Amino acid sequence: MSIKLPIILLDPGHGSDTPGKRSPDATAGKTNSPLYFREFSWARKCACGICDVLQAEGYTAFLLVKEEKDVPLRERTERIKAYCRQYGTANVIVVSVHVNAAAGSGWHDARGLSIYTSPGQTKSDNLATCIYEAAVEELTKRTYGHPYGSTFGPESGRQKPIRSDWSDGDPDYEANFWMLTKHPAVAVLVEHMFQDNKKDVEWLKSDEGLGACISFDVEGIENYIKKYWGK
Repeated sequence: MSIKLPIILLDPGHGSDTPGKRSPDATAGKTNSPLYFREFSWARKCACGICDVLQAEGYTAFLLVKEEKDVPLRERTERIKAYCRQYGTANVIVVSVHVNAAAGSGWHDARGLSIYTSPGQTKSDNLATCIYEAAVEELTKRTYGHPYGSTFGPESGRQKPIRSDWSDGDPDYEANFWMLTKHPAVAVLVEHMFQDNKKDVEWLKSDEGLGACISFDVEGIENYIKKYWGK
């Protein structure tokens, strides 16, 4: 495979041996339940889908983690640093693929997508905004019998499928997550809905849900490269 800059690294969150990180039905061992959901498995499907589409469109994209069992955070960031040393920090983009969960056990009402960057104004904010805008476009053009209905926004009477924090002028949330702060590359962490909300789990497990997530992540990454990379 020929290398064309930038290098895009897809980081599927957690592993098969990570405690928790699953729906309540999975915690209860209900393997036949339609709401059985494991974050590690879904995140790998999503990350692989993003990687495949980007490669097909001529970009250089790799899975940061190919292992099914969990790779420690320190090892993950060491892998990112190795890419930065080889290709230059300015040429490495990281998207960490996750699914959110509310505090406490059982099913919850919290739902929706959110995007995180490290604190402060960095190039990562531009990447997060591009993915946010792509997600808004993707979710607006689709009709959601589940979980979001056929309209998007306050008029729908439903919680928005995308969460945002505009307090610093952009839609992403800021956090000192290891995968965002322990390496020098541009990086975002995308929480794709909630694994302890029934309707979110139904949607994530559907072909439409997985396809939508792959689509807006790809479009957001591509738009960032076109608008901001190398500038």
